[in-house]
Order: sequence, then C-alpha cells, then structure tokens
Amino acid sequence: MVATLEENIAVYDENVDEFESKHLGKYVVYYDRELIGIYENSHEACLDATVRFGRGPYLIRLVGRSTGNYPRPFPGLGNRVKR
Repeated sequence: MVATLEENIAVYDENVDEFESKHLGKYVVYYDRELIGIYENSHEACLDATVRFGRGPYLIRLVGRSTGNYPRPFPGLGNRVKR
C-alpha cells in the first residue's frame, strides 16, 4: 500500500534540518516515504511527480518555507476546488 500524504510529511519533517542546510529554496518530492528528487522550481517538481505518480499521493515541499501541513490542489490536474 502506498504511503499517505501524512506519512510523507512525517518523513520530510525528520529530514528538514538537512534539507534547509543543503537545499534551501529548492523543491523536494516525496512518494511512498522516499525522496524522489530535488528540483529548482515548482514546475519541474510538479511535472515529474504527476508524470511518474499521477494524482499521488505525494508531497511537494519548498524547502525553508513553513506552509502548514495541508494538501493543496494544483489546477489542471483534475482535482479542482469547487466554488
């Protein structure tokens, strides 16, 4: 069974100090509790994650920015917010 978003967040949080010291301002992608890659921008991170894993669940996080632990829908990927 694939890890949940919460499990991916927990693994990221365990490694946040290392990421902030080495990869500040970059984007990381976690899938199934594993670091998939480190990216220069959100577009590259989103593109790689969606091509490889479809709708997830995966975690895309900007290193060094505390955004809170909540899922965020990405427009155009089929999970639009209803208004």
